[in-house]
Amino acid sequence: MTPPDPSQLDRPVWNSLEGPQRDLSEGGSLARRYAPHINLFGSARDNSEAALTALKALFKPGQTLFILQVGSIHQPPGFEPLKAGPGVQMVAPRTVGAEDGADDIRRLSASDASAMLALATLTEPGPFLSHTHSMGRYWGIFRDGRLAAMAGERMRLEGYTEVSGVCTHPDAQGQGLARRLSAHVAGAIQARGETPFLHAWSTNTHAIKLYERLGFETRAEVNAMALKRV
Repeated sequence: MTPPDPSQLDRPVWNSLEGPQRDLSEGGSLARRYAPHINLFGSARDNSEAALTALKALFKPGQTLFILQVGSIHQPPGFEPLKAGPGVQMVAPRTVGAEDGADDIRRLSASDASAMLALATLTEPGPFLSHTHSMGRYWGIFRDGRLAAMAGERMRLEGYTEVSGVCTHPDAQGQGLARRLSAHVAGAIQARGETPFLHAWSTNTHAIKLYERLGFETRAEVNAMALKRV
């Protein structure tokens, strides 16, 4: 079996939208975006004027675009920046260590969508909309009938799946729930023969150290930018 090409991780949004998650996307051969109810990420095929203009055409005035890639971001015309910063991209090339006590980890379903959105809105783990959960499988831990923590899968490339949406309710922090759920998601990805990867802001040293303890390694620095279509 030919191993997946790691260079596709340099432009993860484009290679997800043009690849395994094409059915969740809008656009064409020059630019694509996730459907507006699924996520805010979009990407041009490259930094050419034609591709960047095509990306602009996929967004209506007032809509938000998130760009994430290795290397400098070329801002498409017709947008104003809202937020930008450096991050890291991490991969788990070796088996992620199993966490004890998985009995309370539950596979989440569409019936949990409102609880997932409420937790993500409160904790802001990244862009999370009404149907972001449809990008992959999500798991959660409940406390007293309330979703206390969750983690799941976001972007998918050939041979790679992103661990994302990791968040914990403020009332449940300090119990190691995010660590356990991250390990569970990564382990499930590895069990089907894929490599887990993830992204974190460079300033989020606590999360980076947590992922390193699980077996993730920094592959590359990335740039992230949120923009508003004017």
